[in-house]
Amino acid sequence: MAISYPHPRRTLCVRALAATAALALAAPLAACGSDDEGGVPTLNLYQFPVEHMQDVIDQCNQQAAGKYKIVYQVLPRTADDQRVQMVRRLAAKDDSMDILGMDVTWTQEFASANWIREFTGADKSEVENGTLEGPLASAEYEGKLYAAPNNTNVQLLWYRKDLVPNPPQTWDEMIQMALQLKQQGKPHQVLTMGAQYEGLVVLYNSLVASAGGHVVSDDGKSAVMDAGALKGLEVLKKFATAGVTSPSFPNAIEDDARHAFQNGEGAFELNWPYVWASMQSETPDLAKNVAWAPYPAIDAGTPVHTTIGGSNMAVSSYSKHPGQAFEAIRCLRGPESQKTLAVKAGQAPSIESVYSDPEMGKAYPMKATLLEELKTSAPRPRTPAYQNLSTVVAAELSPPASIQPEQTAKSLKSSIQDAIDSKGVLP
Repeated sequence: MAISYPHPRRTLCVRALAATAALALAAPLAACGSDDEGGVPTLNLYQFPVEHMQDVIDQCNQQAAGKYKIVYQVLPRTADDQRVQMVRRLAAKDDSMDILGMDVTWTQEFASANWIREFTGADKSEVENGTLEGPLASAEYEGKLYAAPNNTNVQLLWYRKDLVPNPPQTWDEMIQMALQLKQQGKPHQVLTMGAQYEGLVVLYNSLVASAGGHVVSDDGKSAVMDAGALKGLEVLKKFATAGVTSPSFPNAIEDDARHAFQNGEGAFELNWPYVWASMQSETPDLAKNVAWAPYPAIDAGTPVHTTIGGSNMAVSSYSKHPGQAFEAIRCLRGPESQKTLAVKAGQAPSIESVYSDPEMGKAYPMKATLLEELKTSAPRPRTPAYQNLSTVVAAELSPPASIQPEQTAKSLKSSIQDAIDSKGVLP
């Protein structure tokens, strides 16, 4: 999940929660939100730090006109730590939780555990109306809607137009262009995420989806590892061993790739759109020579399906105010709120109409390419055991240069099935 990481105000309670998340065993965590005051229900929104989110909350509280008051409970910065806090609270049936800001990969898990409420009737229609298909799919479980897509994301190809007049359309073309630049003694590296974590799983998932493959059956119950999954391993192996990656590729996460590109070390970068705003503010001279293009395809003329990111909002099954929570979500992820966070915080909207707003042009000059990719985006494997699956896939693929496609495919199939069956994996 690529998000904007500002320096929000952190309450003493949030600091205490961040420390508590490191404990292996814990009693139900203390609630941070205040009790209802003066008959006005308090709705606690538990979400990762987002710049200007408080502005959106203030606006929604004003619109509520006393029907409820939303209070922002800021979770830690990393997705793993966010999930740990939420899972522990939900497992303890903590009724101080009302609205949950979730990574898109958690919907299946939380819904299968009956921790979040289904969207029905007008609430469901409100979410479905105008929301892009890819983000909407990330909010569904077993044909039912359990969350409301808030923001979304896909990775793009960023390239130095002073080094590469025309961007590559395939992985092979990109590798060949990088090798030619290398021979000329120019910046040539293809910078992206190869560390043993979710970023590597996202890279592999995009390759598999673009090759028309699957690693998990449609019902999420069986490991598959078909021809497309094998092709993804072959492309990843070739890329990692072609001599075009950074020496730090096996340990690189998003910001490592971003910093290396901004330092002039690469000709190409595969990363989320937040890197554009970073270049504008931190390396404006370099930014003048940077352009964007669709993510590279496996073969010329074949579709590209990049892995979708982003976040969803859901109502806790243990909320004392579910009706008000559903109503608050309408405002929190509505078009105006999504535009505010897109323009001010770099969060790509999940509602298609927001991209047509004139204010989006400056913040997202790449919006046409982004929207094109979003319409053909690929979900991560849909299974309640996704956290387990991600852990074993990252381990099997690391380091990418060590991949032996046929052997790795067999090992992955076994490991993924064990993850789905919750064997030998710590969630």
